[in-house]
Amino acid sequence: MSTESYHALTKAPKPGAPVIFAFHGTGGDENQFFDLAQQLLPGAGVVSPRGDVSEGGAARFFRRTGEGVYDMDDLARRTEAMADFVAAHKAQNPGAPIYGFGYSNGANILASVAMAHPDLFDRIGLLHPLIPWEPEAVPALAGNRVLITAGKHDPICPWPMSQRLIDWFTTQGAEVSTEVHDGGHELRQPELLALQSLLTAP
Repeated sequence: MSTESYHALTKAPKPGAPVIFAFHGTGGDENQFFDLAQQLLPGAGVVSPRGDVSEGGAARFFRRTGEGVYDMDDLARRTEAMADFVAAHKAQNPGAPIYGFGYSNGANILASVAMAHPDLFDRIGLLHPLIPWEPEAVPALAGNRVLITAGKHDPICPWPMSQRLIDWFTTQGAEVSTEVHDGGHELRQPELLALQSLLTAP
């Protein structure tokens, strides 16, 4: 368990403030959401790791064999690696709430970690996630705050799969909020406002 297992930008939290993990999308890096996280919740700590998989030079958090087709063995390995990384940072900040948000591929690794280790994050924001497998029940997610955002015409994350994920988290007993627009895979301002509400709510 090491805080050095991913290259990351980090900022320590002010006393009593949460630590926010920010996960970039495919082709992004540790800079993509580092400043945004600080703007959404000033005073929070931030950990923004860079994905350690390269797909044609584009950084990702796990391998895939095609659009929407994941290497599930690789995903399992990298989910555990990321969980260890998060746990190491959590241990360095005892008592601090741990929040996370990710976009696209970053949302997918965050969702996978939260499903495998529901005790790690207190709140998660999944911006345009794509979970093409059938997750098993995770009753330990009950009460966790989860935001899921989507585009009704997203060519990468089809709306029916977004709805299925919303329903899955709801069935686990999570406190689910959503922000859905009529566009595609792009992030829109109402999504960021919804994310800010998730992160700043008492």
